[in-house]
Amino acid sequence: MGEKLTIPNSIFFSEVESHLREGKSVVIPVKGYSMLPFIRDGRDSVELRGKMELEVGDIALARLGNGHFVLHRIWEIDGERVILMGDGNISGKEICTRGDVIGVASKIFRGKKVIDCASASYVRNVKIWRRLLPIRRYILAIYRRLIKLGL
Repeated sequence: MGEKLTIPNSIFFSEVESHLREGKSVVIPVKGYSMLPFIRDGRDSVELRGKMELEVGDIALARLGNGHFVLHRIWEIDGERVILMGDGNISGKEICTRGDVIGVASKIFRGKKVIDCASASYVRNVKIWRRLLPIRRYILAIYRRLIKLGL
């Protein structure tokens, strides 16, 4: 197995942004748990495409004002202002501009399974999850326990 190479996010995402601006798609591994249950750390990767027309429900890679990058779902769009929220979050939201959005996820890779982010079933599940916000805390607690059990 090959060696693992760790590079600073600023360099990594600069390259990602450069490729997306050239019209290429980029597949990146996912770190963190803020997009549970749709995307999981250490298991999933996402294919990003350059900025398209942004829509509520899209998974966007955005550069925040503090120099950090997030891969979160677009919760709301108000003119140039974009509000993001991770699926695994129950209240925390980030605010950026349309210009801060670097790319949008088109596919999720889970082992050999490929999930099309534009498929009717995926979009339906995202809409249901959004409506479950008031009880998300409980669903996520159960889900995280199942992950710890290896299920």
